[in-house]
Amino acid sequence: MKTNAGNLKKGEFILYQGAIWQVQKADFYSPGKGSALMKAKIKNLISGKNIDYTLKSNESVDILPVEVIEMQYLYKDKDIIYLMDERTYNQYSLARNIVGDIANFLKEGTKHYVYMYDDKPLTIRPPMSVRLKVLETEDAVKGDTVSGAKKQAKVETGVMVMVPLFIKTGDTITVNPETGQYGERVKA
Repeated sequence: MKTNAGNLKKGEFILYQGAIWQVQKADFYSPGKGSALMKAKIKNLISGKNIDYTLKSNESVDILPVEVIEMQYLYKDKDIIYLMDERTYNQYSLARNIVGDIANFLKEGTKHYVYMYDDKPLTIRPPMSVRLKVLETEDAVKGDTVSGAKKQAKVETGVMVMVPLFIKTGDTITVNPETGQYGERVKA
């Protein structure tokens, strides 16, 4: 489907130089004179490479009809993560470099939305937050109450996250998988 570059939005998938790219950021820019421009940062879904992309706002761009399907995360190995469509029981694999750091926060058995095009997975739509149990962290020392002080905690996926001093081993916390930042402590 063709559209004007001025209509590009973050998260859309485009065909550029024969490859599928995802728009990471899109900014409309209007210089003092001349035609308006669309400045976008796009990510190649095969190599994982990001590039800056500038087009006149009235230039035509191919937007791909991508569907979003909820799938269960099964497991990951060194370079690949595996997912299953629970409706059809078809299993799919995605390269870890395409998914990015989000893969570090995925728990086996959890459900995630996957972008699909031509029955092939493109990438995972990152969740706003994930709930993870703290496996180990140091105990806070009495009197160590510096405002906003943080310590490291190892969560159940094996990743280290910076958390406030009051978090203890066994607590359940939320983490933003895109940034790796602590959100809040939640009741399990």
